[in-house]
Amino acid sequence: MTLMQLFGALFVAYGPPMSLFIFTIAHNPLRVIVMMAGMFFWLIALLLSSIWWFAIVPLREELAFALTFSVLFQELLRFAYFKLLRKAEDGLQQFNQTGPSTTTSADSNGTSDSARHVYAYVAGLGFGTMSGIFQLVNIVADSKGPGTVGINGGPPDFLITSAFLTMAMVLLHIIWNVLFFHGCETKKYYINAIVVASHFLISELTLLNEQQLYAVTLPVAFLVLLVLSSWAFLIVGGSFSSVCISLRWKSQRYAL
Repeated sequence: MTLMQLFGALFVAYGPPMSLFIFTIAHNPLRVIVMMAGMFFWLIALLLSSIWWFAIVPLREELAFALTFSVLFQELLRFAYFKLLRKAEDGLQQFNQTGPSTTTSADSNGTSDSARHVYAYVAGLGFGTMSGIFQLVNIVADSKGPGTVGINGGPPDFLITSAFLTMAMVLLHIIWNVLFFHGCETKKYYINAIVVASHFLISELTLLNEQQLYAVTLPVAFLVLLVLSSWAFLIVGGSFSSVCISLRWKSQRYAL
């Protein structure tokens, strides 16, 4: 039973991110590099959060304090990564010879809007993957046994709830990155404020898990994911007609 719980939690939490990596990133070496760099920047944010937590001795036992500054450092490193990609995008475009040419608008540097959205998406997956690994790895390690989750009076749905929440956080990091980068590019800084505020909201809500209020944290997380995903979809040029065309193309492709 414990082995089934282990693999169930792994597939729920990391299945969608792994699928995104396999189908959209793994075939392109440049995207792999951008993703790994995003993971590295998230680790820097974790390092800074750890140093800050260690330095402020009186508040070490306050989880809300550590969580607040962890989110703050993550957003600062997200902005730093945006600045780095913005300076390096010309070289990245010259290096990337595998993707099809795009007809979207480009600035004087010759980098298309679609390419920038791709960089934001890939970097966001890097942020989210590393965040998801640290969020669930200890829980999954304990779930392998001996014993079963909840056998000593603990909540029996803790493991599966943590897995779904981890999946939501990974996907949210992708959406946050797309919106954040777009806000910086277009100087619409209210978008960046919404990203930071929603990140704080979801992260602070996880504190309610100590009271087993999963009926609050999970619906809110997935509602925010749905709303922000729809917004990001429109920002990158998506529309209802494009969805219909995509579905029609897939049905024709797999028709027997």
